[in-house]
Amino acid sequence: MDNVISINGVPIRLPAERWFHIVENHDEVAGYYDAVLETVADPDVIIPGYRGSLVAVRSYGRRRYLYVIYREVTSDDGFIITAYFNPKVNRKKAIWKRP
Repeated sequence: MDNVISINGVPIRLPAERWFHIVENHDEVAGYYDAVLETVADPDVIIPGYRGSLVAVRSYGRRRYLYVIYREVTSDDGFIITAYFNPKVNRKKAIWKRP
């Protein structure tokens, strides 16, 4: 299991069982383990997700954005829920943008 620190300073975990679940449902992400962690640690944009989750978005080429949904449970614990690629990003909903 690997951890990264979110932009809010919260350690975010990616347990092996969660990673297997992600690639089972989004096979296009299979070779992007490190990129998923990097997206949480150093996103281009953060968008609010459902039920308190956050969505870190990072560009990986033209019209190819990696979305990583994660939850910050406490100030010192959080976890990645899922990750997938999307061809666009709605920056109008951003709650944080890279300075």
